[in-house]
Amino acid sequence: VQLQASGGGLVQAGTSLRLSCVASGRTDSIDAMGWFRQAPGKERKFVAGISWSGELTYYADSVEGRFTISRDNAENTVYLHANNLKPEDTAVYYCGATREWRMVRIRSKYAYWGQGTQVTVSS
Repeated sequence: VQLQASGGGLVQAGTSLRLSCVASGRTDSIDAMGWFRQAPGKERKFVAGISWSGELTYYADSVEGRFTISRDNAENTVYLHANNLKPEDTAVYYCGATREWRMVRIRSKYAYWGQGTQVTVSS
């Protein structure tokens, strides 16, 4: 499985971004996908996850109500709609794929990762 993330950028606080992650290869082995983020000097943390069917979604408390994860089944693409961005959202965002949807919040359960995309939010 290969994952290609895109959509990061430099934005002002209060604005929005849409991150995309395209999955290719043996996507039939994927049970869920997720977005994590890593700020400088900090661990990579869970942001949002979605089951491969798109029926179940999960969010970190820090982004609940501001971020929305969605999936385009036809395009094998997962999106992260990040609204009302704050400076503390600044990080490198990574998309990942896991074979265990129940473990979607657990970084170590992800078998595949895309390259990161930088999101910088200025105040």
